[in-house]
Amino acid sequence: MTESQDRLEVQVTLGDRGYPISITSNELSALPEYLDRWREARGSPVRAGQVLVITDSNVARLYLQVVCERLSATGWQCDHIVVPAGEQSKSLSCASLLYDRLVELKAARNMLVVALGGGVIGDLAGFVAATYARSIPFVQVPTTLLAQVDSSVGGKVGINHPRAKNLIGAFYQPRGVLIDTAVLDTLPARDYRSGLAEVIKYGVILDAEFFEYLEQHVPELNTRDPEVLRQVIAGCCRLKADVVEQDEYERTGIRATLNYGHTFGHAFEALGEYGTLQHGEAVAIGMLYASRLAERLGRIPAEMTTRQRNLIEAVGLPSELPAGLSPAVDDIIDRMRLDKKSVSGRLRFVLPTRMGHVETVADIPEEIVRAVLTDRG
Repeated sequence: MTESQDRLEVQVTLGDRGYPISITSNELSALPEYLDRWREARGSPVRAGQVLVITDSNVARLYLQVVCERLSATGWQCDHIVVPAGEQSKSLSCASLLYDRLVELKAARNMLVVALGGGVIGDLAGFVAATYARSIPFVQVPTTLLAQVDSSVGGKVGINHPRAKNLIGAFYQPRGVLIDTAVLDTLPARDYRSGLAEVIKYGVILDAEFFEYLEQHVPELNTRDPEVLRQVIAGCCRLKADVVEQDEYERTGIRATLNYGHTFGHAFEALGEYGTLQHGEAVAIGMLYASRLAERLGRIPAEMTTRQRNLIEAVGLPSELPAGLSPAVDDIIDRMRLDKKSVSGRLRFVLPTRMGHVETVADIPEEIVRAVLTDRG
């Protein structure tokens, strides 16, 4: 990781698919300069071309104009498309609209797609870029904390199926990621806190010292201190990059550890029809269910679950399902069987063994899972 006073950079090393992640503050307008720098690093000529900025209705009001104006001013032929904000846009029908727009623009294979938005936009735009004309380049400009520390890094792109989240997708790496902490100032409190769930996850699964750092900087996290945020985001990106570099296509099981809390969380999201819980909220609750499952199996002491719960609650995240979401245990288990870690319908879970280390565990007796789901406190 390289750094200056106000800018940190993490390199994802994947051969010719590698790319930089630049973490900065108040530099969104400098996107064209970052594009030039990234092209130079790949040995490509520095030249502007066609670019399609894909964003949502919330982000468009705040940042679309400055991005498009700067791209146009530096020679890019800039077009944009705005999709409705929300998880519902991460769909095949919305992807089809984006394909139609690319066809209208007579997009060549050197068309650049800019994903300007949160995780929904990054996944949707990346999926379209991966599949249009058998792939066109794209870059990530994530505008939510959750996207900055998780979904914008690692090349997982995709859309939802009505029965399961992220069931349709691909592995396709961006050409670069520009993370500007200043955009978090306009992020609604609930969305910001949702991102902190993924931040906490990294400490649990990979780095006990990082988890302690988070415990020690709760006030700064809650006030969105830019210096602490740059350090936290860079730390998360470095931890995720380390995993992606070892298991880019999730074939060895190493990358699956990034899904701590997600087997439970994705089921809760789906049963709430992707509207009751935000992704990070579902993951926060899911981590505690996974931790309690590890407790029942004798893998960790109760104190580790307590530390997670305390930090989750300290940053304003929910630690239990809301009163309006009380799915039947059978429905939760049925949803979890669709999880990508499941094999032939048999559940597998990412479970902690100590702070900073998790393992993927299979063949857990269903009655133990049911017991954890029944005890919802």
